Amino acid sequence: MSANDAKVASLMARLNEPGTSSAHSGNALDDDEIFAELEAEIENDSSAAFREHGMEQLKREMNQLQQMRSDGHGQYREVTDEKEVIRLTANKPRCVVHFFHHKFKRCEIMDKHLARIAPKYFNTLFIKVFVENVPWLVERLGIKVLPCVMTFLNGVSKDRIVGFEELGNTDQFDTATLEWKLLNSGVIQKEESSEPTINYGVKPNVRQQIRGRPQDDDSDFDLDD
Repeated sequence: MSANDAKVASLMARLNEPGTSSAHSGNALDDDEIFAELEAEIENDSSAAFREHGMEQLKREMNQLQQMRSDGHGQYREVTDEKEVIRLTANKPRCVVHFFHHKFKRCEIMDKHLARIAPKYFNTLFIKVFVENVPWLVERLGIKVLPCVMTFLNGVSKDRIVGFEELGNTDQFDTATLEWKLLNSGVIQKEESSEPTINYGVKPNVRQQIRGRPQDDDSDFDLDD
């Protein structure tokens, strides 16, 4: 990598780093301020080649950032159109989809955890989909039990979390437990220094209650009902 390329890469990293860009806050004014700051640094550089290359790259990065924010990156939102769900999962490098039903309590619990995780990983798109709005996808993906969280990498389904069995089989699982599952699937990426701390520990009497529960706590659903 040339010295100019290294300079450009450094500036682009600053544009996308947490806490610097509105990619993580949803504030368009912040983006404009950061763009102006980086633009000034590029224009004031003594290298003509760097100025030209840097401005082109900065504009491309800003356009991509704005498109990602328009698609819902940095937040957890519901998508109601089946074709839009297909488009997003097919075209996004990293996507997490929660297939849910309004009547199921565990879907509400999953929603709360995903809503906490989504703002931390701007480069991954997090969406929720009401199963009755996407019957073709439900059949195509073989979704039988809710909640069902599916991860997609470059348009290909990578992993799925069905119910809470892999999350400790308890309604009181930690958000970090779900976050760790998503990290392991590769759909989210995090700096090593800030990996989530997982606490599977529950009191002995709670463990007994969990073992004693029937395995149908997670809800089967029938779209014809």
